[in-house]
Amino acid sequence: MTQKIALIGAGAMGGAIGTRLVDTGNVLTVFDLNAERVQALVARGARPAGSAAEAASVSDYVVSSLNSPKVVDAAVFGPDGVAEGAKPGTLIIDMSSIDPRATKDLAARAAEMDLRWVDSPLSGGPQKALTGELTLMAGGEAADVEEAHNVLKHVSSNYTHMGPSGAGQTTKLINQVLCGLGFMAIAEATQLAVDTGIDVAKIPKALKGGRADSVLLQEYMPRFSVKDYRRTGRIDNMVKDLDGAQDLARLTNTTMPLTAACAEIHRMLTAAGLGGEDQASLMEFFKGPDKTLFQ
Repeated sequence: MTQKIALIGAGAMGGAIGTRLVDTGNVLTVFDLNAERVQALVARGARPAGSAAEAASVSDYVVSSLNSPKVVDAAVFGPDGVAEGAKPGTLIIDMSSIDPRATKDLAARAAEMDLRWVDSPLSGGPQKALTGELTLMAGGEAADVEEAHNVLKHVSSNYTHMGPSGAGQTTKLINQVLCGLGFMAIAEATQLAVDTGIDVAKIPKALKGGRADSVLLQEYMPRFSVKDYRRTGRIDNMVKDLDGAQDLARLTNTTMPLTAACAEIHRMLTAAGLGGEDQASLMEFFKGPDKTLFQ
């Protein structure tokens, strides 16, 4: 069934989501402050909008993919925002990765304006969005989460209702703790392998199916080993997410020493000018010896 969907935010992630929504036959109206991003989707069949309000006014669903609570707030409730154009009862699906407490506040404000809100952050990155294989964790009223699946089924293969508003964002922070620590562990192991002189390219195959195996290992160890830094994510976004996890940990008095160390390493790399680079750039943190063990 064709859906009328507004997309607010067409960056790397939003652009991939938008591409998939167009490719699966939906009527997509897109708004982004960056005109080039909008035109990239228009070239695939999307319709441009001059504002978030305009995009929402011709759509039954609004999908947002933005970078912070402040930006989401402005896009939805600011001048020419979604709330100005959306019809009563419009379902807003926020796929941004933002603070759970901010999400609860945004959802409450939306409800006061007769708008519905589902937080549905994601895991999998742009490539999984393009193939409809994202993992999504949703928060909100059960009926709204179920209805949101009318849209999100096009981009996801794993969709789970985690609980009330903010529960999806909390689950995403837990996901990011696991990913952040996983990236660091694989980067360290890769550098050790490089320094000892063994064939790093063989390690993912050698460990496949064992307890150390993971999607991250299979994808990133080959990239780490050759310093393939093409961008599929950002180090500074990981800082944001790990900081968010630690903020929650302080509220619950949860000890997270490994997360703290991981966040600081990411912060150091950001301070060194690598914040906009991919996680593969974690390899810049390591300096190997002049000679490998087995040379």
